[in-house]
Amino acid sequence: MRDTTFIHSPDQMKELAQDVLRFAKELGASEAAVHISEGGGLSISVRKGQIETIEQNRDKGLGVTVYLGPERHTRRGNASTSDFSQQSLKDTVEAAYNIARFTAEDDCAGLPDADALEMAPRDLRLCYPWGVSVDEAVALAKRAEGAAFAVDKRVTNSEGAGVHAQQSHFMSANSRGFMAGYAYSRHTLSVSPIAGRGANMQRDGWYSSTRDAKHLVAPEALGIYAAQRALSRLNARKLDTRKCPVLFEAPLAAGLLGAFVQAISGGALYRKSSFLLDSMGTRVFPAHVQVVEDPHIVGGVASAAFDDEGVRTVQREVVKDGIVQGYFLSTYTARKLGLPSTGNAGGAHNLRMHSTHSAPKDNFEAMLKKLGTGLLVTELMGQGVNYVTGDYSRGASGFWVENGTIQYPVEEITIAGNMKQMLDQIVAIGTDTIVRGGKETGSILIESMTVAGS
Repeated sequence: MRDTTFIHSPDQMKELAQDVLRFAKELGASEAAVHISEGGGLSISVRKGQIETIEQNRDKGLGVTVYLGPERHTRRGNASTSDFSQQSLKDTVEAAYNIARFTAEDDCAGLPDADALEMAPRDLRLCYPWGVSVDEAVALAKRAEGAAFAVDKRVTNSEGAGVHAQQSHFMSANSRGFMAGYAYSRHTLSVSPIAGRGANMQRDGWYSSTRDAKHLVAPEALGIYAAQRALSRLNARKLDTRKCPVLFEAPLAAGLLGAFVQAISGGALYRKSSFLLDSMGTRVFPAHVQVVEDPHIVGGVASAAFDDEGVRTVQREVVKDGIVQGYFLSTYTARKLGLPSTGNAGGAHNLRMHSTHSAPKDNFEAMLKKLGTGLLVTELMGQGVNYVTGDYSRGASGFWVENGTIQYPVEEITIAGNMKQMLDQIVAIGTDTIVRGGKETGSILIESMTVAGS
């Protein structure tokens, strides 16, 4: 029986892809690639028990890349459309062809090598359609927000609660014989309560995001935890300028891992806009730090049998004993650097950062003990990372900790350092792991940073 989640079946999308590649060949293209996608979903938000927004989407699109000329002297053109009629497909291919005619030659452009393509991708079971109705979604959001308000009378307001359900599928193909695609889903429940009144108000929030809605955190548990976080921030103080150890809460620690990924990604490396140039084979972290990429986790948030270009993905050690083992490269950036693609066109796949020094007992409370006296950071503001120099400076709030015990909340501070030094000064990584954006890590303790009052 045909899956009615989508308008177009996989076979229909394959036919569209074959048509596009044929049109490109008939025009005289040397090579071509096409990506076709379709998706739909529901998003709702409520605030103080009242519906604020209801959005339903149904989207589709087709993008084609045409290459002209022999390898190493290739010109490239791109065009896209949301109209899948035959005439529109022909017009889109022609538009890409004409763009390619007038672009400069690029000796690194072109399709991936045929032997790098994943011709028989495994099924990683990434799609779990959620047929939630508007009424059901509204009820879930109200339950989460209601639970937050019920925690304490000091929870006085809310930025709202929301439910988002999305399922999509795609088909990618190129003229070197690659054609594959799959369906995927992502569902989210979130809530952001506000505690306090007047000048003493604090907001916090939490969310749960999974491919399978069955694994979402219960709305009541989500609301209670978000409210507790907001309440804990009341009566925040400022700090004077000092140097001290800094503990990044797990969700923010995932951002540190993301900064490292950005610094060793091909685009930054070949443009020489990274503080980690020529870091392959060098020690960037302490020897206890490990980073593993596993694209093949069944149902994983960032799982993929192949990347955006069809290149097969592989499980690998990105960092072993603190030493960088590999970069994050697409076909183009790999050629720019004279290296093979790592199957990372489109980004990293299920990164896990951990420490060989960590024991199962190294939960959040244990990490506070390791911090001793210093700053626990739970929120960051701004985009203060200079990827050329590694300089790091961001607005922050969190908690002052003494002898491993939280003393009081702090706000209106800035934390500063240099990413290269920060990565080298990771003292410990907790087992209080969380997945954010396909990156899994526990809280991260940095030996020393500058904390400045604002």
